[in-house]
Amino acid sequence: MSSLPRRAKVKVQTAEPKDEFSSLSESSSASEEDDKDDSAWEPQKKVPRNPRQPVRKESKPKRVPRAKKNALQISDGPEGVAVTEVLNSSVAVTDDALEDRKNKPVTVQTLKTAKTKRKNSAQSPSAPKTKKLKAVLKVEETNETSSIRSESHSTEAPSTSTLWAGACKKEEDEDDCVFGQPPLKTMKTETSQGQPERILANASDTTEEMEMSWDIVQVLSERTSIEPWVCANIIRLFNDDNTIPFIVRYRKELINNLDADYLREVQQTLEELRAVAKKVRSTIQKIKKEGKMSECLLRALLNCKSFEELEHVSAPYKTGSKGTKAQRARQLGLEEAARTLLENPGVLNLLSYVRPDVKGLSALQDIETGVQHILADMIAKDRETLDFIRKLCQNRYISIQSSLAKASSKKVNEKDVDKFHLYQNFSCNIRNIQHHQILAINRGENLKILTVKVNIPDGVKNEFCRWCIQNRWRPRRFARPELMKILHNSVDDSFKRLIYPLLCREFRAKLTSDAEKESVMMFGRNLRQLLLTSPVPGRTLMGVDPGYRHGCKLAIISPTSQILHTDVVYLHCGRDFQEAEKIKRLLLNFNCSTVVIGNGTACRETEAYFADLIMKNYFAPLDVVYCIVSEAGASIYSVSPEANKEMPGLDPNLRSAVSIARRVQDPLAELVKIEPKHIGVGMYQHDVSPTLLKATLDSVVEECVSFVGVDINICSEVLLRHIAGLNANRAKNIIEWREKNGPFINREQLKKVKGLGPKSFQQCAGFIRINQEYIRKLCSQQTGSAGPNLGVAMTSPAGAEVANEKPGKKKSKTAANVTLKPDPLDQTCIHPESYGIATRFLSFIGGIPCEIGKPEMQQKIKSFVEKEGIEKTAERLQTTVHTLQIIIDGLSQPESFDFRTDFVKPDFKRSIVSLKDLQVGTVLTGKVENATLFGIFVDIGVGTAGLIPIRNITEAKLSKTKKRRSLGLGPGERVEVQVLNIDAARSRITLDLLRVL
Repeated sequence: MSSLPRRAKVKVQTAEPKDEFSSLSESSSASEEDDKDDSAWEPQKKVPRNPRQPVRKESKPKRVPRAKKNALQISDGPEGVAVTEVLNSSVAVTDDALEDRKNKPVTVQTLKTAKTKRKNSAQSPSAPKTKKLKAVLKVEETNETSSIRSESHSTEAPSTSTLWAGACKKEEDEDDCVFGQPPLKTMKTETSQGQPERILANASDTTEEMEMSWDIVQVLSERTSIEPWVCANIIRLFNDDNTIPFIVRYRKELINNLDADYLREVQQTLEELRAVAKKVRSTIQKIKKEGKMSECLLRALLNCKSFEELEHVSAPYKTGSKGTKAQRARQLGLEEAARTLLENPGVLNLLSYVRPDVKGLSALQDIETGVQHILADMIAKDRETLDFIRKLCQNRYISIQSSLAKASSKKVNEKDVDKFHLYQNFSCNIRNIQHHQILAINRGENLKILTVKVNIPDGVKNEFCRWCIQNRWRPRRFARPELMKILHNSVDDSFKRLIYPLLCREFRAKLTSDAEKESVMMFGRNLRQLLLTSPVPGRTLMGVDPGYRHGCKLAIISPTSQILHTDVVYLHCGRDFQEAEKIKRLLLNFNCSTVVIGNGTACRETEAYFADLIMKNYFAPLDVVYCIVSEAGASIYSVSPEANKEMPGLDPNLRSAVSIARRVQDPLAELVKIEPKHIGVGMYQHDVSPTLLKATLDSVVEECVSFVGVDINICSEVLLRHIAGLNANRAKNIIEWREKNGPFINREQLKKVKGLGPKSFQQCAGFIRINQEYIRKLCSQQTGSAGPNLGVAMTSPAGAEVANEKPGKKKSKTAANVTLKPDPLDQTCIHPESYGIATRFLSFIGGIPCEIGKPEMQQKIKSFVEKEGIEKTAERLQTTVHTLQIIIDGLSQPESFDFRTDFVKPDFKRSIVSLKDLQVGTVLTGKVENATLFGIFVDIGVGTAGLIPIRNITEAKLSKTKKRRSLGLGPGERVEVQVLNIDAARSRITLDLLRVL
């Protein structure tokens, strides 16, 4: 492993400029072919390695100490590689000596941990010099062992966040502020270390990234515009299997207060870089097996930071039935002539290569053409040349143009062609084009309605050719005119045939990738806004699923979401009066004064029907109001297995009415039952990557459910599976445990659930609530039935479970550590790892647990913080300000606190306005239905949503009380608008935003 420090130095020296463009479909298809080829070949020298396995001799006890001594300066062996990758920086390997001098205590602890791990690894039967795959497996096994040991030690420590905060605090004491100011050069290495003994969860990624010539932390920082120390911490957190909600809430100090959206972007970029590193690794192995690897090629491959670069570098070395023009010319032996033309053109005699009986060498013209193809290929593959042309294009006007395809009118529907009338003669600078325009152009091109091209001006080509001839590819000695003509033709051919298509692919790939990511992020923001709509608790609701022929389906639900009654009424079949009497009787019998109407078929007519009855005061003495809610996905959910399990025996049409009513009562609990892509609040969702869309939307749902929190004793399995750290199997096991053993008394009981290990408990515990009032009622019932011995009554369910289990060391230890005493902190957002800090803080302010959430507690906290200050208090408690703020919030918030109450509420109405009542200049209030990259659609109550163009949304018109990452509005927000234009023929209304209500 002596090559390890050398590799680190190469990483520092070969810092290449960033290529912003990702791969297009060609590179992705090529990567799939490569993956198929990879499965068919085996590593070189596989047979000779098996007899060499006396390497096991290195595991003798006598040689282990020597390995340890060498490891004091260099991270050696597979374990050392893994530890180095935690730093995610090649500089960290070479700076160990400097770090040892600066932070001696921390480094000594790191080295001791590394020594212990290497000792455990050395005693295993396999030695470090066995095959790489076996070595990786050994690293993973050792990682699991070490992680279990570290977790067992961490149970005795105060908390994980406290440990990390303490490490950060030590660094700050040595004049290196991590969280409050931009990091110094040495800070990047220190902050990225964190806990050095924590090894990566995926050892294969470690090997891949260690072999690349670029530093993954630095590249990630450049692409995301985030400080390197933050990127290093984020990589370590994700490697440790932490979820985004957990990181955003409980590890804020390590990510510099980034929000979930930024964290998702960093995660996606990190996954892209790791995919590139993995592909580079497989490509290198394949080329080495074919015997085509050279030092120059290896360096070029290790410099690749995107699939597009990798495709460009490795294309000449791919095996195919028909090679490129340059490859065929090389096979004819003309490469020597091409190199001689550049290095010593005076001695070049092309006539000497003529072979009349060989195709491709039969005439002088064929020789010149072959040399031209080789030179063109060399120019197009040269990194310095490509960097020059890319930099040249950055300062020039590069435009993307779209026009109507010639054959589109014959094969495509005329209505589809009209949809793209804005792009039938379209041209825009690639630096100014909007994301939605790119997606629209791509869709028109896929439908064969539009033809798209990238226009690079002739001035770029002329300057490029002049630079090549006079600088980069100028012959070293005098060249005859006929040879200079070949060189001129080579440069021209290289630009037209190779470089120009490459630039077009890069430009379009970059534009498409950015547009897709922004579209997905817009979908995620809209979904979050919809999921966090303020609930309407404590009301009996009537859900109405409108319809014509099959009638309107009704469902009345209680304040606790129980189905009270279902029915069908025919409002649009000439039976208005009879059905009105039925509706009135139902509303009066169940004391229901709120009607929820789905926005599907016959919504407008149903809304007019109820509005007319309300205006006539038909439902007196009830003051009835109604609201319109999106029913997107309700029909899909009504026939799903989950709906059948939740509402067995109920007609699917009536289930949709129940779902519509519950969407107002508790939007989050109902909408998580539906796949996010069916909710219908996105833009171009069928044109973006399905994998990226699903991952982002699932992450948003997990974020919303976790931040709101769930009461584990009453929540459904569907809602529980979206909590951070849980999945479908763990949620099912929790529900089964609850049904078998009774309700959960405290969070510690979660550790008894099958499949819920320490890591899962750490991720989910802070987002699970236990209602203390419910527990107090349970305790009082058990006290009445079992006598004064409250503790025995409370421990009986879990005690029975432990008694039925087979005895074992692990089970007995877990049972001994878990107590069934209710903890008032379990109703708060405070994580169990911070309970000790919270208890000390309560002693500081003179509070008691039974006062949590009450005005007395709020007053004590307010007076104490005003007197002492939150920063000084955090220092006394030996924690971070962020952790202390979470504790203060958890102790101050009432027991029934729900932060969704600060978000928008449904818009309840009593009357209706029609399109013919609108006039230009009319001022209305409405609710945002959907947000896109080109504008906002607003429901103003006339049956047709109006559009606020994006140019009319300015920062001055947005609410100052809401923190916004961009100039955008989300679904559900109430706005005041003014009518600018009405196009009745096309049912289009253009609006201007006045203010956000």
